[in-house]
Amino acid sequence: MKRAAAMTWTEFHYDDADALAAACAARIDTDLDVALQERGAVLLALAGGRTSPPVFRRLASRPRDWSRVTVLPSDERWVPADHPDCNLRQMRDAFAGADDIRWLSLVPGSPQGTVSANFANDALAAYPQPFDLCMLGMGADGHFASLFPGAANLASALSLSNTSAALPILPNPMPVAGPHPRISLTLSRLLHARRVMLLISGRDKRDVLERARCGDATLPVATLLASAHPSAEIHWSP
Repeated sequence: MKRAAAMTWTEFHYDDADALAAACAARIDTDLDVALQERGAVLLALAGGRTSPPVFRRLASRPRDWSRVTVLPSDERWVPADHPDCNLRQMRDAFAGADDIRWLSLVPGSPQGTVSANFANDALAAYPQPFDLCMLGMGADGHFASLFPGAANLASALSLSNTSAALPILPNPMPVAGPHPRISLTLSRLLHARRVMLLISGRDKRDVLERARCGDATLPVATLLASAHPSAEIHWSP
């Protein structure tokens, strides 16, 4: 593993996705221990996608008092809780064995009508404290959470002056994988965290990351990378 500076971010490289998952799980495990010792409870905002489940499975295999851990997705699809595309459902499956986790949903169990962030903002109002950890992924189009390029309210979602915790997002175009309206945490709420981790796998996404670093404003992740944070990390593997 090698380490280099990336703007205000620290970057970690791994030989493969398995090494990335193992290292990130160990890092999160340490943050969990610190939070439980210092504050007695943990609040995590975690990403869906393909890179995350191996991390979650490793975490779930480690004994701890999971009843003091609250987990929410960084974004959610406007689908019922038992829908295959539901991020929270996928997380719960990956955390099998850590049965006492407190799960915080961003959408009602059976969402109806036009997508709305009212449910998410009401739920998050009970958790104004910083996330102990915010873990994010990145798509090939440079989106993170559900902050997609082309969304009509993307500028508002990326604005650090936005005081809303969550917003409804209508991706444009709608992604082939998970073609649903979304609820996403705003950038300001995602950055309200003690540590931010961006996990990326694949050389194609590495190219996207480099374009974002060079200031390609068409990529939402460019705004994330330009944001200062005292403990922000990029974890990448081929």
